[in-house]
Amino acid sequence: MAASDLWRLSATDTARQIRNGDITAEDAVAASIGRMRAVNPGLNAVVEDLGAEALERARALDHARSNGAEPGPLHGVPVTIKINVDQEGHATSNGVPALKDLVAPANAPVVDNLLKAGAVVIGRTNTPEFSFRADTDNPLFGRTNNPWGDHVSPGGSSGGAGSAVMAGIGALAHGNDIGGSLRFPAAANGAVTVKPGLGRVPAWNPSQKAERGILAQAMSVQGVIARTSADLALSMPALIAPDPRDPFHVPLPYPGPALDVPMKVAFTRNTYEFDLHPEVSAALDLAAHALDDAGYIVEEVDPPLVRETAETGYRALMGEVAALMKPDIEATGSDTIKAIFDEYFVQFPPYEGTRLLQKMAERSHYAREWSLFLEEYPLVLTPFLPQPFFRPDRDAEGAAGVREALGSAIWSYSMNFLGLPAGNLPTRLAKLPQGPQPINVQIIGRRWREDLIVRAMRSIETRIGGVYEALWDRMG
Repeated sequence: MAASDLWRLSATDTARQIRNGDITAEDAVAASIGRMRAVNPGLNAVVEDLGAEALERARALDHARSNGAEPGPLHGVPVTIKINVDQEGHATSNGVPALKDLVAPANAPVVDNLLKAGAVVIGRTNTPEFSFRADTDNPLFGRTNNPWGDHVSPGGSSGGAGSAVMAGIGALAHGNDIGGSLRFPAAANGAVTVKPGLGRVPAWNPSQKAERGILAQAMSVQGVIARTSADLALSMPALIAPDPRDPFHVPLPYPGPALDVPMKVAFTRNTYEFDLHPEVSAALDLAAHALDDAGYIVEEVDPPLVRETAETGYRALMGEVAALMKPDIEATGSDTIKAIFDEYFVQFPPYEGTRLLQKMAERSHYAREWSLFLEEYPLVLTPFLPQPFFRPDRDAEGAAGVREALGSAIWSYSMNFLGLPAGNLPTRLAKLPQGPQPINVQIIGRRWREDLIVRAMRSIETRIGGVYEALWDRMG
């Protein structure tokens, strides 16, 4: 492979070839920077180019390796960081013009963990204002585009991350997820991710002026978006390294204890009041057949209380948002984001006062029912969205737009409220009238068992493959 084409390598292959001495960290990073500068002007996925300092770090890593230093698991792997997480010396703007000069005094734990593992940050990726949309656009940096074309949104809020990694800008892309912000971009761009469970990856922003609301703490997690599930298996042990700045981090090893095999997988097509699109149904069938072929026992059964969990969780979150975030949104947000939040509050009427406290308490009931269900079915295969991913700005088109973009994502935000891990991967490339686009499905797992999810996704990928090579052929 030509040096300029090394951006095509997965994180796993990049780290392996550097460890074997076949390539250098500088080679890998230079190729990814070249790719970034070639394709990012048409995508606007990366909004801060860190190429110069990335090359300096790559050379330092190579020098340390030549002097006998043991390489980390992500040694020389090019990555991107989302602009809503602290990276020392860079602004944590969150897509808000009023925050454009909020320079981080230190790294967030997830950034430190990536760097300690040897990763090299080549750029910072775009997010919508306040990181609270299923699409990615903001008045500070503008719109991020999906590499599949303008007919489909890049997703949000980690839309820059999903667009970047699928276009070949870095092998891993940091993102975070409070209602679907890792999985929406994965689904939009045909990428692979696992939303870690509550407490799995340490989190905190040194630049923050106050602690986040309790539901924001309980529902939001840090993670990465990749092109293959093998890269998730490679990166997760580094991501979950403990950090004392997160007092609620769960210090468990990535691989959990072995379970009895064959493992049972609950399979559901239920999208509740939303119609299941034939392309999504076909994608689910492919995933189910692949798991069956891999030796899993796949049984069609509906998990408990999904609709109730989703509604209770998001209305409670909106109650917290209305109390703690709404003043900032009103003071510094654009007219677009204000209108979207107004519709959020209509679609998900916020709980208030005693009612909010009662609904927050009910979270334990839903989580307990799921815990019991997952005793029999350690994994659950579900739709992610009931229909192919929506067009850009769909969530800014009033009630119908918010209902399609967010309201239908019952299988997304319900998992945040429960704090359960959930993976997302493409199993089909749909040929739709508006253009081709990937169709992703979701795999939910037992609490703190991301390893089971990733292993199942690897079984599916082995039999189906990914979609990134088709995308690169399309991009030229």
